[in-house]
Amino acid sequence: MSQATAHAEPAESPLTPESWGKLGMWIFLAGDAMSFGVLLASYGALRFASPNWPDPNHTLGITLTAFMTFVLICSSVTMVKALDGAKRGDLPALKRFLNLTILGGAFFLGCQAFEWNHLIHGEHMTLLASPFHGHSYDPLFGVTFYILTGFHGCHVLGGVIYLTCVRLNAAKYVGGQGPNGVEVLGLYWHFVDLVWILVFTFVYLLPPLHPHL
Repeated sequence: MSQATAHAEPAESPLTPESWGKLGMWIFLAGDAMSFGVLLASYGALRFASPNWPDPNHTLGITLTAFMTFVLICSSVTMVKALDGAKRGDLPALKRFLNLTILGGAFFLGCQAFEWNHLIHGEHMTLLASPFHGHSYDPLFGVTFYILTGFHGCHVLGGVIYLTCVRLNAAKYVGGQGPNGVEVLGLYWHFVDLVWILVFTFVYLLPPLHPHL
């Protein structure tokens, strides 16, 4: 009876090195999600409390940023394709789709640098760069804009570096347990894309609470 009971009990499955990697990434992303959550909540509170918050449609490049967002979403698709190639043992596909994902992230960073340069030196420089030149807009708009988009941009830059490292060692991620490394990378990249959709919605798309501005 005791032997039958022993056989009926499910054996514990210890954490393997591969699952440790996923667990570690999930823990990191959970903490990172809290950081972004605090920033977005603070942005929302400041925006709600300010009667002088500007209309992002009149200040920010919505069209350019929408295209950047589309490219970043497409890079999530190529990341999925890269993982699929790794699982199938298709090294050329893994390399090709990692290259496309890297290009998507680099394009996003380039567009963000262009946007920042335009906002700092263009017609809205007094709003976003030096908000003390007679504008009645809340100067915290520029502060929160640069903090949120800059913090996310640092994550994209880190992701591009991470992607490049995996690409340079692509052969070891094909077949067997190798795809786990690509899967861990994919968790990070999908998180970065998801967070940007939230930032884009909150900062760029939501109309002001006081439309008379």
